[in-house]
Amino acid sequence: MPVLRWIRRNLVVIAGLLTLAYMILPNIVVMVFSFNKPNGRFNYAWQQFSLDAWKDPCGVADLCGSLSLSLQIAFWATLGATALGTMIAFALVRYRFRARGAINSLIFLPMAMPEVVMAASLLTLFLNMGAKLGFWTVLIAHIMFCLSFVVTAVKARVMSMDPRLEEAARDLYAGPVQTFVRVTLPIAAPGIAAGAMLAFALSFDDFIITNFNAGSTVTFPMFVWGSAQRGTPVQINVIGTAMFIIAITVVLVGQVIASRRKNNARP
Repeated sequence: MPVLRWIRRNLVVIAGLLTLAYMILPNIVVMVFSFNKPNGRFNYAWQQFSLDAWKDPCGVADLCGSLSLSLQIAFWATLGATALGTMIAFALVRYRFRARGAINSLIFLPMAMPEVVMAASLLTLFLNMGAKLGFWTVLIAHIMFCLSFVVTAVKARVMSMDPRLEEAARDLYAGPVQTFVRVTLPIAAPGIAAGAMLAFALSFDDFIITNFNAGSTVTFPMFVWGSAQRGTPVQINVIGTAMFIIAITVVLVGQVIASRRKNNARP
């Protein structure tokens, strides 16, 4: 039958679209309920359309404070993890040294082990050091957690780089700094950017590691978890929708820029 033949030919595309729809569906639900006006405390059933939450996204006490704190932690954790992860990735790919294989294995441990194990381990470390739990302990924990993901993203990009391009730059009398800034860094930039965006998303979204090491500090995921015990303010859906739209916009802008560069590079 023609229909069955068409399905067989496009099975991969159909499966991909269904998977994408399944992943995006929760975000669509959050977006829809950001325009809801519930009668009670819980925003789980549609009542009526309203823009009140969008007009006053900070209408719930401590919501914007926790959001600001999460953004600050995610920003600094992204900078720290990206800088360290990029240097580690270059060292693992470009240099041969003792314990290189062991370090490669250790890099993947935070990605492989359950978050609760790492969270408890970091908490034990901080308590043994006598550190006061708060902003700095959360920041250090997030850098440690995000580091592996950055190394993996940057390492994949560095491994695909052609070393002859850097050799050509040196043959044209470019110094080490010029070669790195004008040749190596632009080629590695997509991997570094991917690692940075992944680190930011993981840090902003993290709850388990943060909950263990935050002390009295309340980040946005912890605020959402605490609010769910008493009710779910519509403003939480507003913040979630805004973050989703921003993420989609960043990805689309990146794709457009990459496409234009590729078209301009063609003869």
